[in-house]
Amino acid sequence: MPQRGTMLCDNAGDSASRFGLASGDLGIPYRRHDGGWGYVFGDVFDGPGASGTHIGSPVVLYQDAFDSSGATAIEFTAAQAGPRCAQSFDYQHNADNGFGVTEVTRIPNDAIALTVDGQDRLFIQYTSVHQWIPPDSPNDGSALGGIAYSDDHGASWKDFEQHWNGDALGSNGSLYTMWSFAGVDPDGHLYCFSKAWNGSHHFAADGGRIQLFRFDPRDFYHGAFDRQENWAFTGDRWGWTRDAAPSSIFAPGNNIGEFSVKLIGGMYCMSYFDASDYSIRTRTAPRPDAVWSEPKTQVAGKNTWPAGHWGKPRLPNLYGGYIHPGSASPDSLTLLLSRWDGTPGHRPYTVTQWDGIRP
Repeated sequence: MPQRGTMLCDNAGDSASRFGLASGDLGIPYRRHDGGWGYVFGDVFDGPGASGTHIGSPVVLYQDAFDSSGATAIEFTAAQAGPRCAQSFDYQHNADNGFGVTEVTRIPNDAIALTVDGQDRLFIQYTSVHQWIPPDSPNDGSALGGIAYSDDHGASWKDFEQHWNGDALGSNGSLYTMWSFAGVDPDGHLYCFSKAWNGSHHFAADGGRIQLFRFDPRDFYHGAFDRQENWAFTGDRWGWTRDAAPSSIFAPGNNIGEFSVKLIGGMYCMSYFDASDYSIRTRTAPRPDAVWSEPKTQVAGKNTWPAGHWGKPRLPNLYGGYIHPGSASPDSLTLLLSRWDGTPGHRPYTVTQWDGIRP
């Protein structure tokens, strides 16, 4: 039977706890250069509930082999900086780390490993959070977006010089603060999607816009971000260009939080937390620049409302929704969903595994 909400951390004696990770969220999966798997967590604690000490963000656990059938749940086999996990990036929380603004934390959005001209490099795109915003805030709370890279498989990290200013640096709602790496297509391009930061799930001023651009992997590898090509509507047609900014691939709509796009078995699959619909939804497209399917609700925070949620799997206080790149097929995805628990004395959050998701 596939996993349908199996908790991957915050269980006494589970595989995450063996490496000092008791409570954490996101668990963004990526394929390692050696064929194994990495999972990138957001803010992590080393003990359950109120007893846990904050370790930091991001934190990486590893897995030797992934069972795409879902018959066996993900079990972690190592940690970066083992034998116990540690914060991967070198920065201070609630401090100015050289950008002129306070950074509360740095939250990972996606990770990808690339090999260019025989050289391996691992990348994590992240959002530096300036503040967690309240409901109905007109600001997104970000400080900036950045991309860190590692040439030693995650042991040490450097930032590319280019960063994308966020709310605290004068670019509220910037569509470059939250990325997803769809992967390198057979046409040779690395396709990337990005949107405004909405990790608080309270920012809706962007209208759910998501943009698409692509790189020659060599340009991306070396941080030549000015070489990106944009998918844009100019005049009366869509096309790839460097002469115009990317256009939103969706019309203004729901409030989208974390999102994930991956090329699975020749199909582009998208998953995201729809904060307006209070659910994890999916879409598909045969090409990244093709027309995407209408959203399909997969797992709901409340399965009795609205009517479209009736009978759907339920996960209260859900968010996230990251597609596992090792999913069995485009008709059978594995998603990693997060759950927040704001009850005093309880765990802050956990990651759950869902298999057999048909987008």
